[in-house]
Amino acid sequence: MTHENDILIVGGGLNGPALALALAQAGHGVTVIDAQTSEIRKDAAFDGRGYALALASVRLLRAIEIWDRVAENAQPMLEIKVSDGRAGEGPSPFFMHFDHAEIEEGPMGHMLEDRFLRRAFLEAMDAEPRIRQITGKVVAQAVEGAGVALTLDNGDVLQGCMAIGSDGRASETATRAGIKRTGWGYQQTALVAAIEHELPHNGIAHQFFMPPGPLAILPLPGNVSSIVWSETAETAAQFDALDDDEFMEILRPRFGDFLGDIKLRGKRYTYPLGLTLADSFIAPRLALIGDAAHGMHPIAGQGLNAGLRDVAALAQVISEASKRGEDIAAPDVLARYQQWRRFDTATLAMVTDVTNRLFSNDNGLLRLGRDLGMGLIGSMPGLRRSFIREAAGLTGELPDLMKA
Repeated sequence: MTHENDILIVGGGLNGPALALALAQAGHGVTVIDAQTSEIRKDAAFDGRGYALALASVRLLRAIEIWDRVAENAQPMLEIKVSDGRAGEGPSPFFMHFDHAEIEEGPMGHMLEDRFLRRAFLEAMDAEPRIRQITGKVVAQAVEGAGVALTLDNGDVLQGCMAIGSDGRASETATRAGIKRTGWGYQQTALVAAIEHELPHNGIAHQFFMPPGPLAILPLPGNVSSIVWSETAETAAQFDALDDDEFMEILRPRFGDFLGDIKLRGKRYTYPLGLTLADSFIAPRLALIGDAAHGMHPIAGQGLNAGLRDVAALAQVISEASKRGEDIAAPDVLARYQQWRRFDTATLAMVTDVTNRLFSNDNGLLRLGRDLGMGLIGSMPGLRRSFIREAAGLTGELPDLMKA
């Protein structure tokens, strides 16, 4: 069986559907291939997992008509407080405080649960006639003249002008194309959960750096926050093996009492942490986006935001090429996407890597240096605003879909 489409997207997580919608709205026929059925992904219940969506990412979601579907479930992030310290001792007196009011463009971003964003993408794709959704696993891919052919595990062959790999850090699409990766593990694991608390968070996100790794406390609607708590892999495995009451006893001195009494809500998850960067974001008639192209430490919450920036950039490159009558998967067209995104992404990955190494230790001199550095940044309005704009995703060459 053969299906003809302009573009074949492998991976139905979040970046793949976002790109599918952007391209479909620009007039392209798109097929999204995912191993899970859309019904399974639509019916997800509360599990505490959420995303810190930068302002630029919110603009993209608004442009592809997703934001109105999720806005009522999103929590604005009005302030970010960054501090350093040890568990049970409280934060250092030197810290960074970022307030969205300093850039006068609205909240720096929003927190949104995974279940709401995923469901919104699936419903939007269902309503878009230019998007075909297929459940299956790609087992082979080949470049055939001016197109690509993807073979599914049921024997079907899908043909298109080009393929997009959006299938995660272990991207088989990239592997089949001969694209190698550079990266390393941090010997850290992220413990992820949702926490109910007695007092309101007032839309403030917290990043507390401790020697084993950072603890991010990210506001969700109501008196609920999502935590991303990085520990050494060995310690995280021990904490993960505890029952919920024991887990909370370990968390409380790290979380602190600034939000009153806290309790666990929903399930707990663990994710090994590492850095991975594809040596190339492109191959013949192929481009990579999101985690298939890059995976980084969640220290700055930029994983999904970087992927959505890939989406906006690639959609623009393809649309502009199409309007000029170019082959949208020609080598020079794909090179424009790579030139736009790979250096910026590699720089961001290195910044998160260096930041994690700088803060995830208990060296006295480094502690003094980083605390003084945070105090200096916090006291300089111009530098502080630069950090706020970076957190909001407003720096660099913004794709059109991310402009106000």
